[in-house]
Amino acid sequence: MKKLLAFSLLIGCLSFTVKSIAQEKELYTYDKTIDLPGSGSYDYLYIDQENKKLYVSHGSAVHVIDLTSEKLVATIGDMKKVHGIAIANKEGKGFISDGNANAVIVFDLKTNEKITTISISGKKPDAIIYDAFSNKVFAFNGGSDNASVIDANTLKEVSTVDLGGGPEFAVADGKGKIYNNLEDKSSLNVIDSKTLKVIANYPLSPCGGPTGIAFDAVNKRTFSVCRENKGMTVADVTTGKVVATVPIGGGVDAIAYDAATKLVFCTNGDATTTIIKQESADKYSVVQTLKTQTKAKTLALDKDTHKIYLSYNDGSNFKVLVYKMN
Repeated sequence: MKKLLAFSLLIGCLSFTVKSIAQEKELYTYDKTIDLPGSGSYDYLYIDQENKKLYVSHGSAVHVIDLTSEKLVATIGDMKKVHGIAIANKEGKGFISDGNANAVIVFDLKTNEKITTISISGKKPDAIIYDAFSNKVFAFNGGSDNASVIDANTLKEVSTVDLGGGPEFAVADGKGKIYNNLEDKSSLNVIDSKTLKVIANYPLSPCGGPTGIAFDAVNKRTFSVCRENKGMTVADVTTGKVVATVPIGGGVDAIAYDAATKLVFCTNGDATTTIIKQESADKYSVVQTLKTQTKAKTLALDKDTHKIYLSYNDGSNFKVLVYKMN
């Protein structure tokens, strides 16, 4: 009996140890660094899944990285201050917001050559997205609290959308709705991409100062990362209600959602990326605090490989940090 009891205790201890090791295993680890020329400011990254290209904003230029080789293949330069990149594969064109020029630069996806510069009526365009439903590009203007709307075919500004506050990131649902964070109002705009009007505005409290946004199309949830309260806010866009708030790191900027793995990535300026597991539509838990680099706060997610790419400046050199799933 004593031997049986001792054996049972040993098995129990081993099971606990194995379970503890499994729980401590990191989901993501550092993979490599992609060195890029120069130093200076940086902002958004964008991945074109169809063509396996990563676009990285960097001061007055955009670097183009081939995701198969993870090598720099082109640089689109001679702009003033680049912020975001949007891709319209249907038209074979890419769009870059140049904040200091009050312009959107259009380039050819095959050659990476500039096609034209569109001067817009809005001031200081920052975030930029392509909405396939309307075949329009929306540039969100931090200096005029509106969005400039560009026809992706004619390459003309066709309208503006009054946003009622200072816009940050935005995301399209593919069905005619665009969701846009208002940083100064701590709220979420719902834009109809056909009528070009804000049709709803939802408070994101306790979120303060929302920046990055991602979208779960299956569960109709938006994920907004918020600097003031260091949290990720989950909202049900069918009701406008906040359903969850999850603690994250400080100095957050961007966020990505991987629908295949149910993981959410929040990149923070405090040298961490908070990785959150979506357990259900309204239940979330932090599963890893990934150590990165100070001010590595913007990212892009490759939905095919599940790698994440973070841009970073160490003070003298610009680079992209790559992290892979274990």
